[in-house]
Amino acid sequence: MHTRAIQAARADLAIIPCAVLALIQLAGCATNRPDPAAEAAASTAVGLGQAIEFRAEGGPLDEAPEGGDGLSLGDAVRRAATTDPGLQAALARVRIAMADADQARLLPNPVLNLVLRWGPGSPQIEVSLAQDLIQAFKIPRQSSAADNRLRQAAADAVTVALDTVADVQERYVAVQTLESLVPVLVERRELLDKLVATARARLEAQEGTRSDLTTLEAQRVELDVDIAEARRQLQEERLRLARLIGEPSGLAAWRVDPWTAPVLASTVEARWIDAGLQNRPEVQSVAWTLAALGDEAALARLLPWEGLGVGIDAQRDGDWTVGPSVSTPIPVFDMGQARRARVTAEQIEARHNLTFAKRKVVEEVRVAFQSLAASAANLNRVQSELIPLQQQRRQQAEDAYRAGQTDVTALFLAEQDLRAARAKAIEVEQQMSVALVRLQRAVGGPGVAATLSESPPTTQPATPVSSGPLAPTPLVSHASNR
Repeated sequence: MHTRAIQAARADLAIIPCAVLALIQLAGCATNRPDPAAEAAASTAVGLGQAIEFRAEGGPLDEAPEGGDGLSLGDAVRRAATTDPGLQAALARVRIAMADADQARLLPNPVLNLVLRWGPGSPQIEVSLAQDLIQAFKIPRQSSAADNRLRQAAADAVTVALDTVADVQERYVAVQTLESLVPVLVERRELLDKLVATARARLEAQEGTRSDLTTLEAQRVELDVDIAEARRQLQEERLRLARLIGEPSGLAAWRVDPWTAPVLASTVEARWIDAGLQNRPEVQSVAWTLAALGDEAALARLLPWEGLGVGIDAQRDGDWTVGPSVSTPIPVFDMGQARRARVTAEQIEARHNLTFAKRKVVEEVRVAFQSLAASAANLNRVQSELIPLQQQRRQQAEDAYRAGQTDVTALFLAEQDLRAARAKAIEVEQQMSVALVRLQRAVGGPGVAATLSESPPTTQPATPVSSGPLAPTPLVSHASNR
């Protein structure tokens, strides 16, 4: 009988390696953690030639200044994308998601229980080794859900990069515009000084009226206010741009490039809409969220059996006895229905969020595209019609003045209106550039916009995808004639 007990104990002990092997096989069902290459994806989206470097340490208050007194748009974008702390924080969240994905692939640690009792006779010893079986079964689905959350975090990091670059581009365009606008306003102010002097001289010669002089003086004060406001806005935009490129304490006195007219890679609106639906990281983020919730819905079916474990129990009460053990919950009160209902509601929310995100992409693309087209038409109208007419009027006023038919006031007024038309052209140029920045942002960044062509669109449902390296695209392509 003693021999049979030993053989039975050995048979029970043989269960241990079999159970361990089964758990290892379950853990092996999970694939290797994917690498979303968030830095490369963000760099591709914003049109940089190299991947953005992740910084493990917080950056300084001010980055080391680069040589030269000029700041091109490409340099501003590069410096912002490589130094922005918000983007670095988003990349750190990607690494948090990486750690979660790695953790989801690990088997739970076995639990060892040891009980020692003293009493009459020999001490009693109980030893048990248990392993959570349900947690091992959940590894494939847990790892899949964590991988989808990781891809979502990478898409969110690309979103941060695109927002940062779009902000830099708009600030740069604002500086360009104000740098061009202030001199035009100053020239108008000088002309008004001459008009005021002429009106005062005519009043003293009793050839003019006090009303004309007062009107011109009021216009001069209004123009002084406009000049002061433009200079204030220029300084504010320079300071904002300085913060975005990592030099918040710098002088912000760089020389920016002159404005040049934007050129569309494609004039087909449907191409831009299709690109936005395929490449916007906001859409991809919601799609990955929905995929992760699908895995969590599958995991919720195992909730009633949470805590199911298998193990080996050994007890010594004189002789050793060994045998397998199973601990299982009894699903009487909690059948997992509440958790399943919650996950189902979250899936419904994600589906609606996906529809909302797609509709918003279409709206933003169409608004930016139409705004760019309207601004281009308006600029053409100002440059080809308004400015030539004002130039013609100014020439006619000069001819009349030289012929002695009018006084110099008419000539000054014509010159004033010509300068006002040129200021209007500068404002419309800014509207064009901002519209292009927002159009590029609406389709997923300058890198995506560079791939568009005049080929027919092929609209497909938006799915989580990762893009390969793309060539950078400049914001502007050819100079405009003012």
